[in-house]
Amino acid sequence: MSSADFIRLEDLARDGRLRGQRVFIRADFNVPLDSDGRITDDTRIRAALPGIRLCLEHGATVLLSSHLGRPQEGALHAQDSLAPVAARLGELLGTAVALVGDWVGGAFGAAAGSVTMLENCRGNRGEKADDARLAACIASWIDIYVNDAFGTAHRAECTTHALALAAPLACAGPLMAAELDALGRALAAPARPLVAVVGGSKVSTKLAVLEGLAERVDVLVVGGGIANTFLAAQGCAVGTSLHEAGLIDAAARISRRLAARGARLWLPDDVVTADRCAADARITVRASDAIGADEMILDIGPASRVALSGVLAAAGTVVWNGPLGVFELAPFAAGTQALAEAIAASPGYSIAGGGDTLAAIGAFGVGAQIDYISTGGGAFLEFLEGRELPAVAALRARAHPHSRRIAPGTHFENEPEAA
Repeated sequence: MSSADFIRLEDLARDGRLRGQRVFIRADFNVPLDSDGRITDDTRIRAALPGIRLCLEHGATVLLSSHLGRPQEGALHAQDSLAPVAARLGELLGTAVALVGDWVGGAFGAAAGSVTMLENCRGNRGEKADDARLAACIASWIDIYVNDAFGTAHRAECTTHALALAAPLACAGPLMAAELDALGRALAAPARPLVAVVGGSKVSTKLAVLEGLAERVDVLVVGGGIANTFLAAQGCAVGTSLHEAGLIDAAARISRRLAARGARLWLPDDVVTADRCAADARITVRASDAIGADEMILDIGPASRVALSGVLAAAGTVVWNGPLGVFELAPFAAGTQALAEAIAASPGYSIAGGGDTLAAIGAFGVGAQIDYISTGGGAFLEFLEGRELPAVAALRARAHPHSRRIAPGTHFENEPEAA
C-alpha cells in the first residue's frame, strides 16, 4: 500500500489546512475497566495522543469519537460512558476535556482550539448499521474527518466507514497511517523470504488467515493447537492433544497449496507433551510422530526451537500472530519464548499483532526489538486474510482526486456486514 492510497493528517498539517477547522477524530478508546469503572490500561488512549496533539498544535478544534463496550443503541447506561476516558485524556493532555452526551446534530459548544469527547458512538441509532443518513447529519457540522482507529477498521459502521465517505475531507491519523504502512511493507511488498507464524488453539478461528497466507508466504509456521491439526493431517497420532478432526482435510489442502507454490509448511519435529495441562504435569519430549495415546502436545521441543530460530534468522520479513504453546504455564513456555527472541534477533522486518501475541511479547520483554506491533486484533487478522477493510476502503476512495461525498439516504448493501 503506497502513501498515495490515502490522505494523511500530517499532510494537512504541513499544508496549513487544520487551522480553524473542526476536526472529528474516530479513535479507539475501548479501554478495559474494572468493576468500579476505573481504567486498568490506558495504552489505547496514549496511542491516540500524537494525532490529537498534531491537531491542537496546528490550530484545530478537536472532536473525539469512540465506542466503548457493546451498548444498546439509543440506551446508554453509566457503564457505557466515556467519562473515565475523557478524565484520563485530560490528565495526559494537561487540559480539560469536556464530555458531550447529545452530539449527533452538532448542537453543542466547542471553543476554538479545545478538545471535546463525544459520548459513546455506539449509543447512536444507525451506528452499527453504517447509516448514511446519520453520517450525513454528522458531516454537516465538521470540516475534517480523521480515522485513527485501526482496531475498528474491519467494521463497516457509521463512524468508521459512512462518515469517511460523507465528510468534506477524510484522512488517516498517525496511528492508522503507521499500521497501513507497516502492514503494506510486510505483505504488499515484503522483503523475501516472507515467513508467517500463526499459532493459537484452533484452525477454525484462523482458517481464512491460513488460506490467505498460503497464497503469498515463503514459509508458513504453524504452532499450538493449530499445529496439532496439521500433524494429524500428515498422519501423526496426536493423543489427547487439542485438535480439530473436522478440519484435517482443510489443513491438508493448505499444505498442498504451499507445496504447489514451492513454499514450505513448517511443523515441529519434536514436541513437549504432558498427561494434563497443568504447571505440575509430568512432561516428556517426544518426536512429533511418536505421541502416546494418553499424551497431549503443549509446546514445541528443543530441536524444533533451534530449527525455527534458523528459519527466522534467514527471513526478510516476519509476520507473527499467536503463541506456539501454552506459554502462560512455565513448563510449556520455552517454545513461544524462543520464537519471540528469534524474531527479535532476526535481521528481517518484523510485525506482530493479536492479543495473545502482545501478551507473549510483554512476557518475554522483546517489544523494543519488534519493528512494528499492531494495535488491531480482528483488523490485523482480516488484513492477513487479504480482505479490504471497510474503513481503509473509505479512506482510499476519498484520496482519489475525483472522489465525491455520499448523498443523504445512500445505502451500502454491498459493504461488509458490521462485526
